[in-house]
Amino acid sequence: MLEAALRDGTADRLCTFEVFARKLPNERRYGVVAGTARVVRAVQDYVFTEEQLSTLDFLDETTIDYLRHFRFSGHIDGYREGELYFPYSPLLTVRGTFAECVILETVILSIMNADSAVASAAARMVTAADGRPIIEMGSRRTHEYSAVTASRAAYLAGFTSTSNMEAAFRYGIPASGTSAHAWTLLHVDDDGQPDEKAAFKAQIDALGVDTTLLVDTFDISQGVRNAIEVAGPELGGVRIDSGDLGAITRRVRSQLDELGAYNTKILVSSDLDEFTIAGLRGDPIDGFGVGTSVVTGSGAPTAHMVYKLVEVEGHPVAKRSRGKAMTGGAKKALRTHRASGTAVEEIVYPFHNEAPEFPGLTSVDLTVPLIRDGEAVPGQPTLEESRDYLAQQLVTLPWEGLALSRDEPVVSTRFVGFPEQQ
Repeated sequence: MLEAALRDGTADRLCTFEVFARKLPNERRYGVVAGTARVVRAVQDYVFTEEQLSTLDFLDETTIDYLRHFRFSGHIDGYREGELYFPYSPLLTVRGTFAECVILETVILSIMNADSAVASAAARMVTAADGRPIIEMGSRRTHEYSAVTASRAAYLAGFTSTSNMEAAFRYGIPASGTSAHAWTLLHVDDDGQPDEKAAFKAQIDALGVDTTLLVDTFDISQGVRNAIEVAGPELGGVRIDSGDLGAITRRVRSQLDELGAYNTKILVSSDLDEFTIAGLRGDPIDGFGVGTSVVTGSGAPTAHMVYKLVEVEGHPVAKRSRGKAMTGGAKKALRTHRASGTAVEEIVYPFHNEAPEFPGLTSVDLTVPLIRDGEAVPGQPTLEESRDYLAQQLVTLPWEGLALSRDEPVVSTRFVGFPEQQ
């Protein structure tokens, strides 16, 4: 497309591309915008090296020279990271020449789709945990690069820490984890028999009694007895990674209390998702470790976002396709709220129009400037600020919005001021 546009003179036409999703995955009630900050960074870093250009022998020299000097010089506006979104929310509005905007499609969608899928799933898990902490432990269940960004998206959504050290280093996420069964199995006596106490003692000697011991390598009840015998009643925690977690944790809590370990916490893992976490809400569990389900979006590994051309030289454009409706023209959005703070409706309106007013309701602008003339707009929120922002936005959802069952989006999206609606 770039080569053809450079040849026919359309490469320099001023265009607007938009990122949006036509539906929410798995009939969820809301989605979470994640990856915005990474998109801003990626756009600024998007260049072609001579080594890369040398492999593009299918392009003519004019196109290769364009790529050699490529720098995005346009504008990007959109929803801030940690914002909620719904079908047809205009999540990103990318303005510039056709050539520079079309090049960015893949990198923008790959970031937004992956990060938003993880954050949307993680937010549901945080709600299900009802205030109890969740450790992200999914690195071994996804690609080594996406493991790092998945940790970031999960933390944005409210997870408290990660076992991924690169994510902790790169993004400042608290690092946390426990020992694996291999650590316990490593410890055998001279006859080759398992020595669970030796494993526990070595861990305590290295890390202190605040550590968490994995007690289900062999017999759980005996593992708990061994843990308290070695560490004493001030042991920080025990982890259980298998079995009927509800029944087991109730039994372990009673056993710990009988041993005087009243403050020893119980952490559980083992293929948890938002539904199993919700099912354990009434059990004596102090924290969760979640792996596979969070890094894979809990059954929805993509947010199904698309990147579509919506305006050319000020003229609205839109494809016509059954089941893939869209509205042409650059857009902004706001969300209306009741006096109580509960969200009512998402309003999408033409980008250059004044924001519509709704008497009796308060309005919050959702579209904010992210990039101007190719440079990031100063003062954008940190990961911690975006994390806090998302927690605040979840409170604005109508009560049914936090339900885990399949249903319609809890907030509807309405287009105002476009020809189709007049």
